[in-house]
Amino acid sequence: MLNLTLLQQMLVVSIALSVITCAFIQKTKKFFPCSSCLVIYNLVVNFVVGFLFCITFTSVGFPNSLWVSFFSFIGADTIYKSLEGKLKDYSSLVNIDYITVKKSNIINVDGDK
Repeated sequence: MLNLTLLQQMLVVSIALSVITCAFIQKTKKFFPCSSCLVIYNLVVNFVVGFLFCITFTSVGFPNSLWVSFFSFIGADTIYKSLEGKLKDYSSLVNIDYITVKKSNIINVDGDK
């Protein structure tokens, strides 16, 4: 029978791992001249960091940590591309005290112009 709880836990860990490895890959990809080298580098980083991440921070064993690493490798690039340019930095999200409205969008209810 399929252990859905374990699968769900592994996917949650792989999402966190994808964010970490994707950020690392983006910072270090300038050292690789070709895209095929970058894919192999991405695979190696995901499996090494994934294994160490699982052993250190979770109770996932060796075979399951390989699955987490694989999920991370498959999902890291997709998650990054789907979120690229859509995320705001933390300070801009926290420090919003007002909104800006164009003057042309203001409806005058008093009849004054």
